[in-house]
Order: sequence, then C-alpha cells, then structure tokens
Amino acid sequence: MNEQDVPGGLRLNTLSGWNQTAADWHRFLRNSPRGCFVMEHDGKVVGTATTLHYESRFAWIGMVLVDPEFRKQGIGTELLRKGIEYLDSSGISTIKLDATPQGKPIYTKLGFVEEYEIERWILKRPAGTSSTARGSTRASLSETQREQVFRLDEELFGADRSFLLRTLYEEAPEFATAAWEEELLQGYAFGRHGVFADQFGPWMARTRTAAEKLLQEFLATSSRETLIVDGMKSNSLALALLRGCGFTPSRPLTRMVRGPNAYPGKPESFCAILGPEFG
Repeated sequence: MNEQDVPGGLRLNTLSGWNQTAADWHRFLRNSPRGCFVMEHDGKVVGTATTLHYESRFAWIGMVLVDPEFRKQGIGTELLRKGIEYLDSSGISTIKLDATPQGKPIYTKLGFVEEYEIERWILKRPAGTSSTARGSTRASLSETQREQVFRLDEELFGADRSFLLRTLYEEAPEFATAAWEEELLQGYAFGRHGVFADQFGPWMARTRTAAEKLLQEFLATSSRETLIVDGMKSNSLALALLRGCGFTPSRPLTRMVRGPNAYPGKPESFCAILGPEFG
C-alpha cells in the first residue's frame, strides 16, 4: 500500500461503516510503510490489511477490509496471511488483533487465541446538545504532563505507543486530558474525530472519580451527535458509567494473540482501548 491508495482504503472503510479517516490511513503508512497491503482489481482497491510494530515486543494487524462486491473469494484471508508473513519475516514473534465475531474463526485457524473481550458502545445525541451549548474551559496538557502520560501508558499497554498518542494529541488536543490527585496521575484519555463519530480512547482510570471526570470532559468537548467507545467488557465501572450516560452496546470484539504474550501490559487498568485497528 502507498499514499495513492489512501482514498481506496477510505472508500472501503466507509462502505463497511467503519469510522477511520484519511488521517488514520496516513498514520498506518507513516509508521509501517512496508507493512500495509492492498488487493487491486483493474486498478481499484478491493481489499486492505495494515500492520503496526510496537517496538520489537509485539505487532498489530488491522483494517482487514474487502469490497462487498468481492467478498467470499478469499481476499481478506490472503491479505491477512500477507500481513502475518511480513511480521514473521521482521522477527516479530507476537501478533495481536481485535476480532469481530465474523473474523474470529478465520483468526483461530491461523493460530490466534483469545486474550479478553471488548465491547463497542455508541451514544446517539439529539442535534444541538453538543459542546457549543455547554462549553469547555479545560487547559491542554503540557508537554511535561504528556510525557508522564506516555510513560504510564507504556507500562499499562505493554509497549511504547507514544508515536500514536502524540498524533492523537496533535490532531485533537481538545480530547487529550488527564486526572491528578495529590500530584499522582490517576487517569488519562485521548480521542479522535472519525468519519461519522468522535471516538473516545484510550481511557484509563484508577478511580471512579477519575473515570467519570474524563468521560464527562469528552462528552462536554465533542461536537458530534454520535460518539463511540470501545470499552473493556471486564471493567464493570466503565460500562456502568457509559450506560449511565446513555451509551448502548453495539457489537462485541475479541482481543486475540498469536505467539508468546510476553508483554501483556495491564489491560485490567483500562476502561477503553484506543481502537481495534490500533489496540
């Protein structure tokens, strides 16, 4: 895949109802220029798959998409295999992904096993109830605060992904926030603008107070009518807060891993992930 294929990738994720933007596709290509793949037919992109390295600890596969007119021809499986072959040749022994129920049997056949469950939650708000009516005066995170967040996120996620979090901050600084209590970092969150919704995550909180504060700040800052959160199914506190704010579950996802899981991080610390395409 190259930069010229971005419109084709965007077309496929829009057809599938996925929320990624051109900025997300450029994020994949910028960080994995040789690890993203397309299938073409008569010069038209009909399938995609992306990969990302998180240091040498593990890698991620995402954006396995096929044009509806070309499905059930093995294109998605072929692109998935191409991504796995690329990562194996790069010396990455651990590969992770977030599987939909439809994709899970395919991944299982390729050696992936379940790690934990995720659930997508969606909020539909009436027009006119966005941040322009409520306002937000919160200051942006300072560079020192961001670095503190990145260090904690590395510990909890299992690898350094500050290269992604920095771009989230650059593109949507209004969504980057953190909660301190007595100078101790108790939580942090980021967000991004998608094709049809604003997405909240990653969202980490050590206390209910911090979790609720971060979620409420996102709700007050976003100007979109549709909001998305990919919540950890095991985090009853986060799910209760989402339900209390009017979010409803949309679809399940399963985090899966192939190879040794030497750097699992601390998933129990998260309320929500960044997104299934990134981890």
